[in-house]
Amino acid sequence: MLNINMLSTADKVKGQGVGSAYLELISMLKKHFPNEFNIEINKHGKSQITHYHTINLSYYFSTFLSKRGRKIGYVHFLPETLEGSLKLPKLVKWIFYKYVIAFYKRMDHIVVVNPTFIPKLEKYGISKNDITYIPNFVSKKEFYPLSDEKKADIRKNMGFNRDDFIVVGTGQVQTRKGVLDFAKLAQSNPDVQFIWAGGFSFGKITDGYKQLKLLVDNPPKNLHFPGIVDRNVIFKYYNIADLFLLPSYNELFPMSVLEAFSCGTPVMLRHLDLYKKIIEGYYVPFDNFDEMDAQLKELKNNHNKLEALSDKSLKASEYYSEEHLASIWYDFYISQAKEG
Repeated sequence: MLNINMLSTADKVKGQGVGSAYLELISMLKKHFPNEFNIEINKHGKSQITHYHTINLSYYFSTFLSKRGRKIGYVHFLPETLEGSLKLPKLVKWIFYKYVIAFYKRMDHIVVVNPTFIPKLEKYGISKNDITYIPNFVSKKEFYPLSDEKKADIRKNMGFNRDDFIVVGTGQVQTRKGVLDFAKLAQSNPDVQFIWAGGFSFGKITDGYKQLKLLVDNPPKNLHFPGIVDRNVIFKYYNIADLFLLPSYNELFPMSVLEAFSCGTPVMLRHLDLYKKIIEGYYVPFDNFDEMDAQLKELKNNHNKLEALSDKSLKASEYYSEEHLASIWYDFYISQAKEG
């Protein structure tokens, strides 16, 4: 039995996709490989593989200890991808960005959730041979389509009408997430109901906090901010949505998109390079606000196109399902153990 020690604090802060990805992986490994892998969480001592999910300073120091086995780093972000998320003093930012790369360089092997990270990590001096791309995934037991009757009941309980056109966005309330565009879209479409499920996971150091906090406290009448909600509630929002919309300017590999796919929710996204590489053809793309507004208006009046998008979402979810990724993770851990 292969001993794998998971080091993570990803689930300590609510509303983070990193936490969702971590919990999905732990659940999947314990479910599919109970006799092949011995999964330990934040343990000290000997291990064949130590998988670092977050970049805590104490974890960095632990990389210098013996008996850690093969050190695997999970890369969910790079310094440049943090722009628009956190507002830090220049010196603090410089030091933190240097630390992020120093942490990654302490690893024996890197796993990226975003294939566009690979050439960027190479520029930081990490060999391509030491990097593996494994996408995020979601469990179909947690995220799946509900019947029309159940969706209608949830809408009623949440205060929405059965025939309301509902657009849902999820994630932290940050500048890079395009929340201000989401609000502007709500103002331009008063006949549509908008919901942004998420909050300020990092409080006042969130980039653009003052402006975003003012919006959350005083939104347009048709824009709702329920705050940070549990996964079982997020699941309901995906299901009552006629459209899932993520207007982010910069993304990693958002779990929210995979969760929406798994629920069969039509998806519309800003046409980022990341999406072009991994999910192009499964969503409605836009490049600017006018295109986003035009696409929304067209979809609202085109039921057939929405149904076709729903089918595409379910098709995409098959590739990013737990079952498909389980075998990939198994092969990866076995190969890394042989390298140790």
